Order: sequence, then structure tokens, then C-alpha cells
Amino acid sequence: MTTLPTLPDTGTTPLAPRTRRDPLARLRRLGGSRLQRTCLALLVLFVLIALLGPWIAPYDPTFGQLGDTLLGPSAQHWLGTDQGGHDTLSALLAGTRTSLAGPLAVVLFSTVLGVAIGLFTAWRGGWIDTAVGRVLDVLFAFPALLLAILAVALFGKGMTAPVIAMAIAYMPYTARLVRSLAVREKSRPYIAAYQVQGHSPLYVTVRRLLPNIAPTLLAQSTVNFGYALLDLAALSFLGLGVQPPTPDWGAMINQGQAAVLQGQPLSAIAPAVAVVLVVVAFNVVGEDLGDRLAGRDSR
Repeated sequence: MTTLPTLPDTGTTPLAPRTRRDPLARLRRLGGSRLQRTCLALLVLFVLIALLGPWIAPYDPTFGQLGDTLLGPSAQHWLGTDQGGHDTLSALLAGTRTSLAGPLAVVLFSTVLGVAIGLFTAWRGGWIDTAVGRVLDVLFAFPALLLAILAVALFGKGMTAPVIAMAIAYMPYTARLVRSLAVREKSRPYIAAYQVQGHSPLYVTVRRLLPNIAPTLLAQSTVNFGYALLDLAALSFLGLGVQPPTPDWGAMINQGQAAVLQGQPLSAIAPAVAVVLVVVAFNVVGEDLGDRLAGRDSR
């Protein structure tokens, strides 16, 4: 009978059995706290409503029945109707796209301009950086809503002029952030290494530097979206933004004031709640992104 040779003792402990990863736990860690996950879910829901709102609305939001004015909640009209006989739920669903498209355009335009100006001034430095900084200081003095009202006074009511004006007003915030981040990244050794290799400044800033500051820029843009939504809703509430019969949350709040006095407040409360939910959700998600990028645990 042969015996198996005994392996020498190496002093190491046997490997522990590999445990299976829990994908749900990983998603929970990625989503943060319960509040942050709830806000993220709300944003996803509103985005889906913005995409599908006109098709899932039970009634045409631009067509009202004079015999159905100021109706209370019922099986036919879950949120009642306004003073024009429009179904409040249908207007709320269809108005989601308009209410979110304007802030999205503001954030996109202001981010593109801010990134271009911030990277250019950070890379060139010198008197160009100083001169552009002074211009940005002047733009800081003008509130976004005030510039939007001036644009409406010059070019008429609607969304095009206010969106462009508010994009210019939001641009200095993005430009200042990008400039400060780019100046810090410019002093890193990897930037000098790419320059020594003969890469152009455009390649280094766009292909190498910009991806490193993009996460922080994304967090700031998320917060800016909430503020832009609030400003554009206020503009529509004043009657200077989206014009009837196009559904919009700010315009719905304005038109629902008469319904509030007549005992049917849902036509004004529903869009107001939607504005508050979206703004709070964007702020919570944006601050959570900023905390994660800064290395802080916000849970």
C-alpha cells in the first residue's frame, strides 16, 4: 500500500471560499441613501412621462369642454378640470415635456459655452484670463430671471429668447467652475507629459483634461437644471414664457389661480407639486454627486 507524499507546510492559510456578490447590495451602495434613491427614481419617472406624456394622456390637453369647467376629481377626470374645461391630469402629463425641455436647453447651452470659455482661459492664462474673469464678474450681477424678462421685452413672448438669455446668465457659473478645475489639472504631471510628447493644446484639453473634470461638471449641471426649471416656471407663471394652449407647469399654476378661489385648487396644486418634486430631486441628486466626487459619504 503506497502512501501519498505529504506537502511541506508553507505557513500560509488556505484560501477562503469565494463568495458570490450581491448585485442588489451593489446597486444600493451605488444609489446612496433611501432619499437619494427615491429622488433618482422620481427623475427617471418624470423623464419617462416627458417622453410618453402626450400618448398616455387620457384627453387632449389643448381641447376643453365648456360644460366641464372646474369639475372635481372623478373617475373620468382624476385631478378634475380647470376653468377652461381642460383635464388637469392630461395637461400635467403633456406639460412635462415642455417644462423639462426648456431647462435642458438652458443647461446644455450654458455648459457648452462655460466649458469652452473655462478651458480656454485656464490654458492661456495671463491677461486673457484676467479680462474674461472681469466680464464674468459683470454677468454675475444680472439674475437669470431678470435677463429672461429683458429678452422677452425685446424679442417677444415664448421660450426661445428666455432660454438663450438664461443660458448666458448660467454660463459664468459653469465657466468659473471649469476654469478652477482646469487650472488645478493643468499643474498635474500627466499634462506636462502629453505636452512633451508633442500633443496639441486642443488634444490635451479636450481628450485628456476634460474627461477628468467631467464628473464634477455633471454634478454642477444637475443642480443648475433644478434652478433653471424653477426660473422658467416662474417666467411662464408671469405669462411671459410658454403661451396657451401649449401645456406648461408654470402656465398651469397661473391659470389655476381662479380655480383656487372657486374651490377647485387641484389645477394649480398639481403642477406646483410637480415643480417642487423635480427641483428637490435634482438638487438632492446633484449634491449627492458632488459629495461622492469630493470623497465624502453622504449616507
